[in-house]
Amino acid sequence: MNHQSMNIRIQAPCPPSPSSLLPPRFNHKTPLILPRVNCSNEVVSYVVPQMEASSDVGNSSMNIPKNKRAFGWSQKQSLSLKQPLKNDLKPLKALMTSSTTQDTSASFVNDGKIGVLLLNLGGPETLDDVQPFLFNLFADPDIIRLPRLFRFLQKPLAQFISVARAPKSKEGYASIGGGSPLRQITDAQATELRKALYEKNVPAEVYVGMRYWHPFTEEAIEQIKKDGVNKLVVLPLYPQFSISTSGSSLRLLESIFREDEYLVNMQHTVIPSWYQREGYIKSMADLIEKELKTFNNPEKVMIFFSAHGVPLAYVEEAGDPYKAEMEECVDLIMEELERRKINNQYTLAYQSRVGPVEWLKPYTDQTIIELGEKGVKSLLAVPISFVSEHIETLEEIDVEYKELALESGIKEWGRVPALGCEPTFIRDLADAVIESLPYVGAMAVSNLEARQSLVPLGSVEELLATYDSQRRELPAPVTVWEWGFTKSAETWNGRAAMLAVIVLLFLEVSTGEGFLHQWGVLPLQLPLLP
Repeated sequence: MNHQSMNIRIQAPCPPSPSSLLPPRFNHKTPLILPRVNCSNEVVSYVVPQMEASSDVGNSSMNIPKNKRAFGWSQKQSLSLKQPLKNDLKPLKALMTSSTTQDTSASFVNDGKIGVLLLNLGGPETLDDVQPFLFNLFADPDIIRLPRLFRFLQKPLAQFISVARAPKSKEGYASIGGGSPLRQITDAQATELRKALYEKNVPAEVYVGMRYWHPFTEEAIEQIKKDGVNKLVVLPLYPQFSISTSGSSLRLLESIFREDEYLVNMQHTVIPSWYQREGYIKSMADLIEKELKTFNNPEKVMIFFSAHGVPLAYVEEAGDPYKAEMEECVDLIMEELERRKINNQYTLAYQSRVGPVEWLKPYTDQTIIELGEKGVKSLLAVPISFVSEHIETLEEIDVEYKELALESGIKEWGRVPALGCEPTFIRDLADAVIESLPYVGAMAVSNLEARQSLVPLGSVEELLATYDSQRRELPAPVTVWEWGFTKSAETWNGRAAMLAVIVLLFLEVSTGEGFLHQWGVLPLQLPLLP
């Protein structure tokens, strides 16, 4: 992809000196890139990968050559074992540092009541919560996307899937204690973040808003209003941005904000992703370094990054930046480990796919089997997209993938814990909040053309408008009808089959009769939809 030069204007100043550049030019053919900033006390700098660029952030610098190494896998090669970085490549630095930030935010602390809203997925706390939690999950159009004509089937389809999947999901939650620990961990993170902010002389209340279970985002917003917060920093607890995680939560916030006069007038900003922050990168490297020491031969251990997957169409058709941010995140962590003289091989794969559609590859389970076939004997799993323990770490990785690894010939297995309340990580989140305060209520414009994002902050509406402008411009995946064994024909045949299945499922759910009920797949009477 060829990138043209591009000018950016930021209407929010980077303290203490304002910055004003030319307006941006958007290229709808490039993936959606959400914003981030490089900010020091004197100058605002920008880095555009794929071009010669450098940036000063405090005392750190960043240089990206034109031939910056590509991370990932081609269509012909599902598995790539990464070798240590070459000495002739210029090192990437984490773009945001955890240096002292009190000076840049002092004038904003005493100018209103500050709140921080942590966004997370949520999880069932008891086995009885599993089915309604799954319903909330699959009723989200950012999780299961139906054509506009069939949107009315969203809830019936979610009901069907949640009822069908609940028994197996209950088994998984039962194996980890009868429920997800996500709420308790997120509440603890909120408490520690509040303490860290107070220690940095930023009195702020921290709230937790879950997308699919209690405390719901709506509940957190009601408490924010009761407390009289008028400056809000929205901080998704997902290091990398995805349409299906942070994007879904922001879309919900947009609808809540739009309908409430108090919220319309409340100043806010969003930190859409923070995987590149120095504190996060170092915290992950610390955990990996510690776990490597538990192996008999640490230098021979394969570091296995496993990230939550997303449908491939999200990246290729909807411009989701998740894959690019994930790969850069892994690059940054490995560069930090290399600075510590840790030069292990490593690889990245994606877990937790659902349904028949193609998801990001390589898949974690298939990659584990391939590693065993290649003779890998020691494997350290790193849950790279999670900052809290939950079903996908405690059951899917610790139980299912561990068993698969041992069956595939891997002798030693280890797993890096999720960050949780690790002090360096929490302090860095506090710094991220403090650095964002000058942007509360201001507008930041993102760069859609650059491979890497430039501005870190923006309002909910601005970020979603950026994404939606991309989505509207997407070309149709199939432009003409073709007969025979062609990709076009397979696509249209698949759509016709999917439509038929949806209609049959709708009839089953709405009437309570049909072959699925007769076979016992569905109960004779379903719970009422909310």
